[in-house]
Amino acid sequence: MNENHHKVLIIGSGPAGLTAALYNGRANLSPVIFEGLQPGGQLTITTEVENYPGFEHGIQGPQLMDIMRAQAARFGAKSFYKEVTRVDFTKHPFVIESYDEVHTADAVIISTGASAKLLGLESEKKYMGYGVSACATCDGFFFKNQKVLIVGGGDTAMEEANYLTKHAAEVVLIHRRDEFRASKVMVERVKNNPKIRLLTSKIPVEVLGKEENGRKVLTGLKLKDAKTGIITEEAADGLFIAIGHQPNTSLFKGVLDMDENGYLIVKPGSTATNIPGVFAAGDVADSKYRQAITAAGTGCMAALDAERWLEANGLGH
Repeated sequence: MNENHHKVLIIGSGPAGLTAALYNGRANLSPVIFEGLQPGGQLTITTEVENYPGFEHGIQGPQLMDIMRAQAARFGAKSFYKEVTRVDFTKHPFVIESYDEVHTADAVIISTGASAKLLGLESEKKYMGYGVSACATCDGFFFKNQKVLIVGGGDTAMEEANYLTKHAAEVVLIHRRDEFRASKVMVERVKNNPKIRLLTSKIPVEVLGKEENGRKVLTGLKLKDAKTGIITEEAADGLFIAIGHQPNTSLFKGVLDMDENGYLIVKPGSTATNIPGVFAAGDVADSKYRQAITAAGTGCMAALDAERWLEANGLGH
């Protein structure tokens, strides 16, 4: 038997990939997971997860992924900490390459996720998870009655600014231009919210912070005026980046159908892509919800879809 041939090969980990592996493992399909450059996905850079059902007191993101991985492994799923560099879905079995290593698979589940677009500042990396976040619905709760900043100018930024006022005492929305890309109705909603202050034509140049009892603490943001070049500082307890997400789909360009933003398109009510036998789960096909629980849910769906497809095509056990 060719040890590089697999019934189900999962590209990408995170809640979607690991849930798919758990289901396919329990179906005796011996799935393999190519975990890629960020094993465990976006949750590994999230410190506290409080909204994943079953963990009454919350759980650390990396720990949740470790538990999911161990659970999938218990049923025979195997993780490779390797990056997929090329795919060929034109022939069957499908060909999946990791640099000079070649694997084949009867069915493929893609769960490569999406990455939050960030400002690209060195100081932003330093305080990620210590006051800097790219997900208001995940982390807004930690800033009860505090002052937070949010950077962005689209609908997501407006939505998240409004959401943050449920927790924070004050929200300052910062945008590099005068005009917002967001829809008029969203901009109006933000302007009419007494808890939100707008700062336009301001470019973030440095995230400010300090060490307190051996822990990093964010203290504010250094801003440059886009017109005058004058540098000012805005003090705050938290900083949210809302400049969009980028689905990790460059590997599948020209191969799988995607929308104008690069998210994979699946058939309604299923996880099937335009290529029979290739399925997509999690944030890679979801620009709307982007939660750990929805990713896990579609991971389960993709595993069941793949299992049924293998059966229907005489490729089951």
